[in-house]
Parts: sequence; structure tokens; C-alpha cells
Amino acid sequence: MKVAIVHEWLTTYAGSEKVMEAMLQEYPDADIFCLIDDLPKEHRAWLADRHVRTSFLQRVPRVKAIYRYLLPLMPIAIEQHDLSKYDVIISNSHAVAKGVITGPDQLHICYCYTPMRYAWDLQNQYLTEAKFDRGLRGGIARFVLHQMRMWDVRTASNVDHFIACSHYIARRIQKAYRRASTVIYPNVAVDDFVPGQAPREDFYFTSSRMVPYKKIQLIVEAFSKMPDRRLIVIGAGPQFAQIKALAGSNVTLLGYQPNSVLLDHLQRAKAFIFAAEEDFGIAPLEAQACGTPVLAFGKGGASETVIDGITGLHFWEQSVPAICDVVRRFEIEGIQFDPVRMRAHVERFSTQRFRSEFREFVEARWAEHQSKIRSSANRTPDGSQCHLARVVSA
Repeated sequence: MKVAIVHEWLTTYAGSEKVMEAMLQEYPDADIFCLIDDLPKEHRAWLADRHVRTSFLQRVPRVKAIYRYLLPLMPIAIEQHDLSKYDVIISNSHAVAKGVITGPDQLHICYCYTPMRYAWDLQNQYLTEAKFDRGLRGGIARFVLHQMRMWDVRTASNVDHFIACSHYIARRIQKAYRRASTVIYPNVAVDDFVPGQAPREDFYFTSSRMVPYKKIQLIVEAFSKMPDRRLIVIGAGPQFAQIKALAGSNVTLLGYQPNSVLLDHLQRAKAFIFAAEEDFGIAPLEAQACGTPVLAFGKGGASETVIDGITGLHFWEQSVPAICDVVRRFEIEGIQFDPVRMRAHVERFSTQRFRSEFREFVEARWAEHQSKIRSSANRTPDGSQCHLARVVSA
């Protein structure tokens, strides 16, 4: 079974890259295809010495800085990959990776983080946040996204089996593509996140890339209105300067920090704040693995990974008042969160569990696929089964 793994772009080592790392641990001989590869050297250890095959977009000057603006070229770029010599193609997709071209004897399994958020139900939110919602450029953006939706639906039929990263995403796959999917939760390195020995301190904590949909600006605004409560934020990104300008004296922004600093804060914080509507969301599970309760927006992946009243509390609106309210509720209600129970909960999302479920799924679908090919090969032109013994006897 010759395997190819297709990824969108390698620019950082984040959630989807950690999933691909686990896939490669199960299929170490798999070849990797993507649109662009600009992963920093310090983040490439998990790739070992593997050669990553890229598209023509790799040759665009300053591509790492502008690749998101090359969306109209991505469908044709992903379709140029020649995968004809592979038996199984695994697309690790949240945008265009599933659009690779495969043949009838090849098995295409898509691990789907989401149908393209900015092309489907979150289009208006993304256009507004990017200030592409009005005027000529707004019209052009909507036309491009309309074309992307048509391409996205058409290429969904080339996928033999979808795996969804959460039940929330399974519903989005059904809505966008009218396709069923199997849920296999992504892997979380729960063994790297453990409760600390030091007592909890009087601060709240969040960590994320500073991009609009993560809603870090809402969290910072909320705590700026609660000056008697302290918030520490780890993360960097294009919104960092804007968010820093919103921060009150009780809010500390540390920028990008190594994992050791992230772990230290997770172990000492009284609670972790999570305001994004994520497809899955690894950060809340890392916090729970440390025995830290999570105050999370109760929609998307967090509705499945944070158990309301047991491993954290949900709030139901992405707004400053809702975040202020859940913090006060957390303090007033005095719910006793059991770190042991939290730990047992996050074990359901371990890397070992993912690897086992993923390999079992791929192997079972490959066996079914081979059986169908053999059955088809043994049919006569009129569609009936060919009985070789009778032919030989004649």
C-alpha cells in the first residue's frame, strides 16, 4: 500500500501539522505533497529528512507573506500534483487539499478539519474582519469565493471517505457536501501537559495566534473592564499591536513563548479562557490536561471537549458582557473541578488513541476498496460474475 499525504501549506507547526505527524508515525514511508513549504528549520524535526513535494506556488516571491492572497490559484495548483503511482491518498484538509485528482483504483480519504470556513457559512464574518465586505474589492472577493464554493462541492465527489475532526465539523460536511463522515478526534499531546505541583495563582490565562476569529481581542477587552482581575496572554500574530492597545494595566501580553512557559502558566492559572468558535480546539484540552478548568464559548469543538459544569463552564455569546459574566459565575458559584476527572476526560483525545483509530479506519477502507476492485474485475461485460472454473472446464 503506497501512501501519499496531501497537506495545504507548511508554514508553522500547529494543530493540523501535529495530526500529520501522527499520520506519518503510522505510515512512515508516505510521501508528502503540499502547496508551499516554508517551515522554519527549528520546527522541522518531525519531518526528519523527508522530501516535501510542492506546487508552482513555491516559486512565487515572498510566498510565505502573501500565500493567503493566492487563494484563486490554489485549486489549479493542488490539481497539478501527480499522485498516479499511489494506492492511498490521504488529504489533510481545511481548504483545498482534498481537491487533488485521483483515479478509480485509488482510495482517497480526506481528514477534514472543516469545509473552507471563509467560503461557506463564515464568509461574511471573514470578509468583514478582513475589510473586504464593501466596494469593488468586496465584490471581487465574493465572486472569487463563489467560484471556490463551486469547485469545493465538485471536488468533494472525488473523496471516497471523509473523516471529520469533530461532530460539529461532521454536520458542516453534511451541510456543504451532502456527505456522511466518521468522527476521529485529532491527537492532543496529553502526556506533555500534566498538573503542576505549585498552588494555583490568582490570574486567568489564554493563549492563541492573534487572528480575528480567535477572539483574543474580546477576552482582553473583557478583562480591561474587570480591573480587579488579572489576565495573562501568550501568543503572537497580525493583531498583536491592536490587542495590546486594548489592554488595561491588569492584562499582560507575553507574545510568543516556548512550550515550557506555556505549560508553566497552564499549571498555575485559576482558569483558561477560550472564546473562539473552533472546528476542534486543542488549547482547551491542553489546559484540562493540566487540571485547569476552561471557560469556553459553547459552540463548535469546545462544546464537545469542555464538559459544562464538570471540566469548565460554557458561555453562549461571543461578546465582552458574556465573558465578564462567565468569569463572575465561575467565582460566585464556586464549582469544584476535579483535576483527576479532567485528566480522565482528556485521555480520550490522546495521540495513541488517534493513531489507533486512524490506522484502523484506513486499513478497513483499503480492504473494502480492494474487494470492490477484485469484484469488478471478475465481472463479464453483461455485469454477471465470471466463474473461472466453468470457463476453464469448457
